[in-house]
Amino acid sequence: MPAFLKFWKIKDLRNGILMVLGILVLFRLVAHIPVPGVDASALSQFFSGSQVLGLLNLFSGGTLENFSVIALGVGPYITSSIIFQLLAMIIPSLEEMQKEERGRQKINHYTRLATVPLSLLQGYGIITLLSSQAAQGGISLTLAGWNMAIALIAMTAGTIFLMWLGELISERNIGNGISILIFAGIIAGLPTTLQRTVATFDQSQIFDAALFVILMIVSVAAVVYINESQRNIPVQYARMRQGTRSLGGVNSSLPLKINIGGMIPIIFAISIILFPTTLAQFFINAKTVWLANLANVVVTLFQDQLIYGLSFFILVFAFTFFYAAVVFHPDRIAENLQKQGGFVPGIRPGKSTAEYLQWVLNRLLFLGASFLSIVAVLPIVVSQFTGSQALVIGGASTIIVVSVVIDVVKQIEAKMAMHEYERA
Repeated sequence: MPAFLKFWKIKDLRNGILMVLGILVLFRLVAHIPVPGVDASALSQFFSGSQVLGLLNLFSGGTLENFSVIALGVGPYITSSIIFQLLAMIIPSLEEMQKEERGRQKINHYTRLATVPLSLLQGYGIITLLSSQAAQGGISLTLAGWNMAIALIAMTAGTIFLMWLGELISERNIGNGISILIFAGIIAGLPTTLQRTVATFDQSQIFDAALFVILMIVSVAAVVYINESQRNIPVQYARMRQGTRSLGGVNSSLPLKINIGGMIPIIFAISIILFPTTLAQFFINAKTVWLANLANVVVTLFQDQLIYGLSFFILVFAFTFFYAAVVFHPDRIAENLQKQGGFVPGIRPGKSTAEYLQWVLNRLLFLGASFLSIVAVLPIVVSQFTGSQALVIGGASTIIVVSVVIDVVKQIEAKMAMHEYERA
């Protein structure tokens, strides 16, 4: 029986998939509700030639180009999550809270609360950024007073709405809700991107088009390969006797993935790399001369593709290690193995095992981080040789799309396997 018919016959799985599809339809409908007082029809030209605006549009799920009420996307929520994960690494009380379910729920609650002021700040910065970009193109996009307040409230409410939709999706165990929303935005933007490419295509761009197709195919194949690659560390469990029964004495393995974070480092990096430009918009018209000059320097600096590409590379690389430090704890794994009578052959249980796991993980992370960083900035490098801006955000988009598809497929397969097990 085809896999489609198998999962369609499982009621819970079918209802979950239908609910997720319904949420995505709602997401795309809301994406076309414009912010009050803004004529967004003339803004689309700015997003095809700027890597900063292109990333903003990508991160918002394509809604920024329409200047919709969900133009901020889930960016403020992800920024808030990063802040609390960093705090948990330096504040012992938050670190202890992360170890318990109730504590994690409190941290999630704090993350949601912090999303509101971050949405207001980011909304103001983006409106200011778009206003300045539009003014350079002879387009009026000035919001002030009551109109600015309404726009900020609408955009903040849109972000909270998306955060709620993402949590609804995650509750169905079909995939990470926030990642799926970003994925849906990227896919929804493909027809428009293809239409623009075809409309502006000429025979002189045949080489660029062929290069783009080759890069996409190679990138997809490489992302799938790296995401599925892992290092299996052998683990043996000592044989113990309990009464007349013999327990343990089995061989197992501890899998360590090369790309332990999937597309999360890319999403984190996009969120952070947009922060300096957004923050600089607050001070670009400051009365203090040095502050206004510094803000202008920051905006100009990140419009340079070399600086932008290097910053993006470093952030993706760093966040790969950061995310691994958040989700993978060698000391806890070594402690659990020791309690269960397990050990890595040739390595002493306890601290030595933790150090060995960290040693192996660091080498895997270096390979995974290098791969993610190269794929993320590869389109930027290619665009320097071809002169085409169409490839600027292709690498990040490819990693996010492929990683989300793999994650969703695996979770569906896991639920199908669980259903078969319960029937047996």
